[in-house]
Amino acid sequence: MNKMFKGTIMVLIAGIFWGISGVSGQYLMTHGMNVDLLSCVRLITAGVIMTTIAALNQRETFLKAVTSLKALGGIALFSLIGLVMNQYAYLRAIESTNAGTATVIQYMAPILVLAYVSLRKKQLPRGSEILAIILAVLGTFIIATHGRLDGLAITPCGFAWGLFSAVTYSFYIILPAKLIREYGSFTVIGLGMIMGGILFPILVKPWQYTLVLNPGNLLGLFGIIIVGTVFAYSLFLKGTAIVGAVKGSLLACVEPISSVFFSLTIMHEVFYPMDFLGMIFIVGAVLLISLRDLVVVKKQLH
Repeated sequence: MNKMFKGTIMVLIAGIFWGISGVSGQYLMTHGMNVDLLSCVRLITAGVIMTTIAALNQRETFLKAVTSLKALGGIALFSLIGLVMNQYAYLRAIESTNAGTATVIQYMAPILVLAYVSLRKKQLPRGSEILAIILAVLGTFIIATHGRLDGLAITPCGFAWGLFSAVTYSFYIILPAKLIREYGSFTVIGLGMIMGGILFPILVKPWQYTLVLNPGNLLGLFGIIIVGTVFAYSLFLKGTAIVGAVKGSLLACVEPISSVFFSLTIMHEVFYPMDFLGMIFIVGAVLLISLRDLVVVKKQLH
């Protein structure tokens, strides 16, 4: 198998697995799993698994991270502001809407990052960037209102959590960038999840809820923790190491598409033509930014 093709398949499967993660979360919450409890279980379990993988496979950088107060402080900040808040907001958005809608709204994050970078550098966005921002805002408006100005097509709570998940996802992208370059994704995300898994329960008190472990819920937990976190990150990191970060991000746009597909086929959610139009606009905006970055990289290489 061609190496580039293999990397492409890995990233595409990672995106599909992330889509499975969202639908697994929706399944669990519709079958008696409290969102606070689910967040804590996912953080602790996935955190332990990813940290163990980092300790075994990247021992030197892992030890370097856990013995540096500066690194641990940075990971703690990322954990609370980016990782925990994003995961919780995303699950809350799913609970109030569905996995497909929540995932697509969260995909506003790259546009928010673009706006942040433009403000920080004090430069106006380029033509393609302005078009991407317009498409993303228009897509979000269409999903939220179905084009009507007299009310929302989704619950106000679901829309608010969806937007908040997009904001926190942008923190999730920005905050750990330097740490990941220095210590690796599994170390940073694994330790971040463990820190979140220790601190977040103090706020939400998940022990007051019952952990329902029937066969369906066990399968759902496997989907959100093992498939949608451990396997997805492993495949994405290995795939992007082959195809490159920019192309990897472009291919990962399969996530919202797979999330909508699984919402339709597994959870039997109903989507309307206006929903699909809004989703096309948002995914199109992200693709536009990713394609622009890919063109820039190719020009630099040549």
